[in-house]
Amino acid sequence: MSVLRVLSRAGDTKLEWDTLKARSGDPEAEEAVRQAEELFRQEQAKGATAFKVGRGVPATRIDEFDPEAEQIVMVPRVAGG
Repeated sequence: MSVLRVLSRAGDTKLEWDTLKARSGDPEAEEAVRQAEELFRQEQAKGATAFKVGRGVPATRIDEFDPEAEQIVMVPRVAGG
């Protein structure tokens, strides 16, 4: 199971998908991946930064959606001043 988490002032948005089912052509799983990728691109267009996170490995900044990632966390742009 994979998850995309988008952090925001309103709280976290969380989308999950089953990578194995998506690979095997399950329509619901494929749709979940499509929705996660769409949300990833929307948040990226707003300036959010994405990190691929997995157990036992350091978080890695990513610029492209990875449907095979265990977890992707998107952090909104921070405005300073």
